[in-house]
Amino acid sequence: MVPPAERRKPMKNTIARLAGALLALTLTTSLAAAQSKVTIAVGGGSCLCYLPTVLAKQLGEYDKAGLNVELVDLKGGSDALKAVLGGSADVVSGYFDHCVNLAAKKQELQSFVVYDRYPGLVLVVSPAHTNEIKSIKDLAGKKVGVSAPGSSTDFFLKYMLKKNGLDPAGTAVIGVGLGATAVAAMEQGQIDAAVMLDPSVTVLQGSHKDLRILSDTRTQKDTLETFGGEYPGGALYSTAAWVNGHQKETQALTNAILATLAWIHSHSPEEIMAKMPEETVGKNKDLYLAALKNTIPMFSETGKMDPKGADAVLAVFSVGSPEVANAKIDVSKTFTNKYVEQAKKTTGSAK
Repeated sequence: MVPPAERRKPMKNTIARLAGALLALTLTTSLAAAQSKVTIAVGGGSCLCYLPTVLAKQLGEYDKAGLNVELVDLKGGSDALKAVLGGSADVVSGYFDHCVNLAAKKQELQSFVVYDRYPGLVLVVSPAHTNEIKSIKDLAGKKVGVSAPGSSTDFFLKYMLKKNGLDPAGTAVIGVGLGATAVAAMEQGQIDAAVMLDPSVTVLQGSHKDLRILSDTRTQKDTLETFGGEYPGGALYSTAAWVNGHQKETQALTNAILATLAWIHSHSPEEIMAKMPEETVGKNKDLYLAALKNTIPMFSETGKMDPKGADAVLAVFSVGSPEVANAKIDVSKTFTNKYVEQAKKTTGSAK
């Protein structure tokens, strides 16, 4: 006969296991409750211009900041913007210029952390049309690819056409995305040229050594030549109402991006690539690495918006859009450095 003390042991073990499971469940539930859910709409996650947003997730920086972040990958910046304006996402990871453009339509959007110092936009001629298109003026009447109509790639194309004396309405704009679809459209001759970003530009250069580039804003030199000043690209932004109503989440997102930018500038391109999702890197790691090396100078070291850069965006849009030119926009309302400056005070993570 089994002594009573021995019979009680299995029961004690069971109770202990149940208590442990309940404790783990409680801790998990408490952690989930402590984390705020934020949905970020990304205007093309495969594009290296948006790498800090994706890398922050890979590094666990959103979790560290107390956020449960869902990244929604969309075709272009205009689609990401529609997601936020339509209420299916909270924040856009896209180009700052949308904040200026929408201000002309009386829609208040506000950028709160900038991760691209330069836009990285490249106007490239399709390999099949290299001999006939030698300058931007030759794009009159041609079909030019952009990520999506109304996206920053489209804005850039219209600005460059206008700057070179062409009527933007005389060029057909075709939405081709930013990644493999854009490369395929170029290689198959579906379009005559395209506004592209890395890694797609470097992928094309890998296959076509004589690839003709009409305009390139991946470096400070090229950006200054194109716009006459620095020109901010990718940033996190949302409606002014969301930013003001979610200051805790906005600060946490800012902290996560600043920590990621610091990580980028303290690690090698190889180390950065190793952290990125395999589907983003793709099969040709050498080309992705080459594109990454081209892109790293674009990434901000401070996260701050340069007010002169914001003014440059307004100036560019005023050239191409009578609506923006006549709207008397107060560009200072389209961005805030408040959260970056607060992060500097509390963590010293921004310069």
